[in-house]
Amino acid sequence: MNFVRKRLSALRRVCRRAGVDAVLLTDPRHVRYISGFTGEDSFLLVEPRRVTLLTDGRFAEQARIECPAVRAVVRTGPMRDAVREALRERPVRRLGIEGRSMTVARRTELARALKGVRLKALGGEVEALREVKDAAELKAIRKAVRVAEGAFRDLLAGGRKAFVGRRESEVAADLEYRMRQRGAERASFETIVAAGTHAALPHYRPGRTRIRAGQPVLIDWGAVVAGYSSDLTRVVFTGSMPAPVARIYDIVLCAQRAGVKAVRAGVTGGSVDAAARRVIDRAGYGERFGHGLGHGVGLDVHEGPRLGSKARGRLRAGMVVTVEPGIYLPGVGGVRIEDDVLVTAAGTRRLSRLARRPKAMTLA
Repeated sequence: MNFVRKRLSALRRVCRRAGVDAVLLTDPRHVRYISGFTGEDSFLLVEPRRVTLLTDGRFAEQARIECPAVRAVVRTGPMRDAVREALRERPVRRLGIEGRSMTVARRTELARALKGVRLKALGGEVEALREVKDAAELKAIRKAVRVAEGAFRDLLAGGRKAFVGRRESEVAADLEYRMRQRGAERASFETIVAAGTHAALPHYRPGRTRIRAGQPVLIDWGAVVAGYSSDLTRVVFTGSMPAPVARIYDIVLCAQRAGVKAVRAGVTGGSVDAAARRVIDRAGYGERFGHGLGHGVGLDVHEGPRLGSKARGRLRAGMVVTVEPGIYLPGVGGVRIEDDVLVTAAGTRRLSRLARRPKAMTLA
C-alpha cells in the first residue's frame, strides 16, 4: 500500500498549507483515492498522525480487506455523531472540509455537532492531487484502454452486420456488454452511438434509430477498470465515405495529430488546444469546433487538467488527458477522433493503439 502513504503525505502537505489541523473527506472518490476503500456512505478523517475511516456495519469487513493500514470505526448512529466522537479530545481546532462536494445541509449539521471546531472549506486541492497519476493509477488506466479497445475491435469484427439494421441503442449495449466480458466494471459513461446526421450532436444519446447502409457512425465509449476510466472516439463507415464527411475527417485527423504532438510537460492546456484548433480554423471550420480539445481522465472520466482555449494550468509529467478535436455539420454529420495520452517530460505517449485512418474504420 505504498501509494496510500504517498497520497497521505501529499494530502497532509495540503492541510498545512491551508492552515487546518485535519481534513474530513466526504467525496467517495477522494476517500478511495487516499485510503483505497471502495465502499459508499463513508467519510475519511485525516489527522497529522492518524487516519480514521468512518463507515457502517455493511462495510466493516470490506474496510479491513481494502485498507488494513487505516483505522476503521463502525458507526451505529448519524455520521455527525461519528465525526464528533472521532474528534473527541483530539487537538483539532480547524477542520478542513470539501467545499466543492459537501452540501450546505451537511455543513450546517457538522457545525452544530462540532462545538469549538472551525470548519474551513477547501477548494480544489484534493482534485489537484489526483491530476498526476502514480504507477498504480497508470496501470489501471492502461488496462481500461485495452479493455475498451478490445471490445471495439470485437464489435468491428462483425463487419457491417454488426451495425446495419440495428438500432443505435442496440449497438451501444452490445459494445458495453463486450467491455464487461473483457473485465470492465462498467462503462465510463453512457456510450454514444450516433448514426448519420446524429453525429453533428457532440453529446448525442443513442436512440431507436436504425443504422442504414452507407451511414457513418460516430462512437464515443470507455471502460472502467479498478475504478479508473478510459475515453475513446472513432467514426465507423458502413460503406464508402460521404464526400462532406471525408473532407472534415482528414482535417480532424490532422488536428488531432497536431494536438497530440503539442502535449508535453510544462505547456499550458490552452497552448495544446490552440495547436489543434489552428488546423481546423485554417480549414474554415473553426465555428464548427465548439468544445475544448480535451480533459483529464482518472477516477472520473472528466477531471483536471483541462485542454481548452482558456486553460492556463500547465501540464505535468504523469497526467493523462484526452485529445479529441471535432467538426460538426448540422444536417450532414460530424467527426471526432479521441485518444488517451500520457504526458511525459519528453512529450507524450499515446495510450490507445486503435488505428485512425479511414480505411481501418471502413467495415467489410
